[in-house]
Amino acid sequence: MRLSYPADVKIIQVPCTGRVDIIHLLNALEDGADGVYVAGCLEGECHYLEGNYKARRKVEYVKKTLKELGIEPERVQMYNLSSAQGARFAEIANEMVQHITDLGPTPVR
Repeated sequence: MRLSYPADVKIIQVPCTGRVDIIHLLNALEDGADGVYVAGCLEGECHYLEGNYKARRKVEYVKKTLKELGIEPERVQMYNLSSAQGARFAEIANEMVQHITDLGPTPVR
């Protein structure tokens, strides 16, 4: 669709968001990412049945951990959308970048 999203968004594709682990999210922040978001299938429509539910629980766990560490939990988000929603994906990328810009650099560095 040739939609544009900010150049500072790095996409890492996985077969299913259920494969994203807590350590991946935390390592991204530790390695210098100011924010991380997971874009998964619509709820109830996961090809692997429960992958997006597993990913949601992991994202919520990371958010809770960040809050306990005194870091804004909003730096990690999860969105559910279908593969046909390319325009929404670009919109989410722009929204997330703006939100993270407003929060400022991560205090982890």
